[in-house]
Amino acid sequence: MRAPAPSFRTAPAHTDIDAGGWIARLPPFWQPYALLARLDRPIGAWLLFLPGLWSILLARPPWPRGLLLIALFATGSVLMRAAGCVVNDMWDRDLDRLVARTARRPLAAGTLGLRQAWLFLALLLGLSLAILLMLDKLAQGLGVGSLALVGLYPLAKRVTWWPQLMLGFTFGLGAPMGYAAAAGRLAPAALALYGASIAWILGYDTIYAHQDREDDALVGVKSTARLFAASTGPFLAACYAMMLALLALAGWLAGLSGRYDVALLLPAVLLARQVIRLDIADPGGCLALFRSNREAGLAVAVAILAGLW
Repeated sequence: MRAPAPSFRTAPAHTDIDAGGWIARLPPFWQPYALLARLDRPIGAWLLFLPGLWSILLARPPWPRGLLLIALFATGSVLMRAAGCVVNDMWDRDLDRLVARTARRPLAAGTLGLRQAWLFLALLLGLSLAILLMLDKLAQGLGVGSLALVGLYPLAKRVTWWPQLMLGFTFGLGAPMGYAAAAGRLAPAALALYGASIAWILGYDTIYAHQDREDDALVGVKSTARLFAASTGPFLAACYAMMLALLALAGWLAGLSGRYDVALLLPAVLLARQVIRLDIADPGGCLALFRSNREAGLAVAVAILAGLW
């Protein structure tokens, strides 16, 4: 009797998919679409939204306009994060079947097919376009440009050890886009904020990638988690130090008051806590640290508000 051929793990030992809760109360037809859009895990939409929130606040538009832009960017972040997840899962459906954390994703598990995914993607992009058309021309151009980054990001993990940097350019684009939407132009402060966003995303997505480090090595997927491995702590500290330095520069360029620099101590403490508590051998702990970046990002927004008066 022949021994079975060796295969990669397909049973999810660790997963961040939450098919329970409110997702389970949806009609069965909609549940796989909600999971495909990652609506069970809103942290991704938060992290996409926050650089845009920072830049809108930094640009100081009139409050009625500012509140409208914040609402538009919040809605657009949910839609575009969902669209990005659809594109990612279409690219990665074969790899996802081989990785414990992702084996239950709808396209990998076969609960949705490619045709359904394409139709859902068209709906998400159509709704996103409606929001984009409510912004000015410069913001529209940046938004259209972001589509190329969204489409290319899943390829990065196949060709470079730095896909997290590619995600930084993609997710962080909300910073110049938000500033352009609020001010009708770009300014050095917006570019510094973009740099801060990229450094932040490079750090937190490296934490996230440690959930898959061993499976990624088996299937040949590259990441900064694999690249730095046991040296992730110093690398993470460097990313977050660069983020804070660029945030300080953005505040100085924008003429924020000294209260901003004082208030930046709170996100600095929250980010330092991540570095100290990082355990790359604990996938659940890495996920919790990754999710804590919502609070760190909101603390940056509070610091900007403090610096406006």
